[in-house]
Amino acid sequence: MTLPQGSTPEAAREQAARTYELDRKHVFHSWSAQAALKPMVVTAAQGCYLWDGDGNRLLDFSSQMVNTNIGHQHPKVVAAIQAQAAQLCTVAPAHATAARSEAARLIAERTPGDLDRIFFTNGGADAVEHAVRMARLHTGRPKVLARYRSYHGGTDTAVNLTGDPRRWPNDHGTAGIVHFFGPFLYRSRFHASDEAQECERALEHLEQTIIFEGPSTIAAIILESVPGTAGIMVPPPGYLAGVRELCDRYGIVFIADEVMCGFGRTGKWFAIENFAGVVPDLISFAKGVNSGYVPLGGVAISPRIAATFDDRAYPGGLTYSGHPLATAAAAATITAMAEERIVENAAQIGATVLGPGLRELAERHPSIGDVRGLGVFWALELVRDRETREPLAPYGGTSQAMIDTVAAAKAAGLLLFVNFNRLHVVPPCTITEAEAKEGLALLDQALTVADGYLE
Repeated sequence: MTLPQGSTPEAAREQAARTYELDRKHVFHSWSAQAALKPMVVTAAQGCYLWDGDGNRLLDFSSQMVNTNIGHQHPKVVAAIQAQAAQLCTVAPAHATAARSEAARLIAERTPGDLDRIFFTNGGADAVEHAVRMARLHTGRPKVLARYRSYHGGTDTAVNLTGDPRRWPNDHGTAGIVHFFGPFLYRSRFHASDEAQECERALEHLEQTIIFEGPSTIAAIILESVPGTAGIMVPPPGYLAGVRELCDRYGIVFIADEVMCGFGRTGKWFAIENFAGVVPDLISFAKGVNSGYVPLGGVAISPRIAATFDDRAYPGGLTYSGHPLATAAAAATITAMAEERIVENAAQIGATVLGPGLRELAERHPSIGDVRGLGVFWALELVRDRETREPLAPYGGTSQAMIDTVAAAKAAGLLLFVNFNRLHVVPPCTITEAEAKEGLALLDQALTVADGYLE
């Protein structure tokens, strides 16, 4: 176990017990019924591992909230935060600072096309909020189209854009948001038999939605370049290019949500780069931009939309926009990722270890209905029956089968990201071949539990 300097295992366990006690007494947790919670105490983390309050080491195949792309406690990022704190901890966003200017330059150099103006936010949800606000102000139109099976954040506009059950308790029904079905061949809504057919029919459906809603009323279409929490459904070839063409045809702003899938997660700096030649008008980002070491998000803006606000004030801002500690962490993260070829590592690990390894597990575990992903961004669709594709947990819920499978993985030393009937394999982009193979072996053990629930 990694212990604080001068500490003993007994003292560490006592501190963990006190941490848990105070948490249950005072902390209100997100997305949870409070009475049933039993949060794991985390005492330390390093690289691709973390330690719980009992001293157990866990291989982090979740990257926490799929955001520690550079791994835990990367020394260059920690040092950058320390150096920035010693020089300038905070300043009003109206002023220019070296950290924000450098972070903006590094991001702009990596965005596709000419999206070279950066507006900083505190996280992904408010990045989405501001991207939508920019689109509405730019076009003068009220509506935004978003797909089912998506997640865009927990703030008011973002959660209404979201296409999963977390929207339901917050849904106003009058927020100017219309949902449509995106391509997802494994559970096709278009009765497609292959990716080409799924792509064609999904684009036809989207265009019909545009026409019936009234093109002159639609400000933007927002899509996760590769949907994350909703299932890591990699779009079929041609789909995002088709969305771009529809946006151009009807004067609609194309917003690519790269909050989860950006900054190396798919083996590219931005996930949309996996689909050659597609350049959105706006990109919302967060998470991997600095691996969550200090909260940060933002919007990358095309010149066409930025020009809207050349002589017209943009009516939005945040006290901590471009916070020095957060942007210093971003600059250090992006620099380290480039110098250490971390994005390339994510691509290689996905192509040579995770992809082949997960498909091999699917051959031996009948509970796996589908394997899909890119880079270090993968999902296993767990089912009760491969023929009927009945999920191992219902949409919007969980099941004893999933609870037991995840518990088995944790007991073996593997921490997974879970959503409904899916296990997401999303380790840091820094993961080594040996660590990836270790995780696959632990996952192999846990999946025997899922197999026991097959009909």
